[in-house]
Amino acid sequence: MPKRYAIRLSLFLVASALYVVLCHWLMTRSGSSPWNAVGVLAPMVAAIALGAWRAGQRLLGATAALVLAALCAQAWLGLDLSPQVLYLAQHVGVNLFLAIGFGSTLRAGRTALITIMATRVHRNFTPDMALYTRKVTAAWTLYFIGMAVVSVGLFVFASFAAWALFANILTPVAVVLMFAAEYTVRYRLHPEFERASVADAIRSYMRGSDPAAPKFHPDSVT
Repeated sequence: MPKRYAIRLSLFLVASALYVVLCHWLMTRSGSSPWNAVGVLAPMVAAIALGAWRAGQRLLGATAALVLAALCAQAWLGLDLSPQVLYLAQHVGVNLFLAIGFGSTLRAGRTALITIMATRVHRNFTPDMALYTRKVTAAWTLYFIGMAVVSVGLFVFASFAAWALFANILTPVAVVLMFAAEYTVRYRLHPEFERASVADAIRSYMRGSDPAAPKFHPDSVT
């Protein structure tokens, strides 16, 4: 991995860890304030707005920007909105957004999202690899739906402290475990996959379409 990408990845991981700790403290230890919700939700909403805008999804980017503005406005006006409900809406909303994003690529005639990412990393791409990555896309779709369902269930039937532990600490741990499990299964079932790190996949996807990458038609997957 090039040094600059290693540095960026390290900085991203450190910033993410600090954000998780700050969110958990604001939710469970800090005094109640409408600005707490802004501190917890604004970075995520801003990231979605910026990412969507840069990806050319103007409507999604504009919507996220409006949500961010409304979030700040409700805090500034001191509206009596439950911060806990806003936290729940953010956690469930992000997971459902990801579920829709992954799941929508499983429709007939479309190439699954993980397949698209894989073709940008692996130069020798076979129909078996395409079928496997399509299944992985389906697995991630179900994962995000499951996380949203568990989130709502804990919020309704457990204490807020238990929900906050799940949302802030266990959610990122579960994502890491999901990545690790898929990585292990991938090279057991399909050793033909070239060895590639998560950073390689992210870097390739962020570069966008690569003319040198193989073009795999979804109709070839059965």
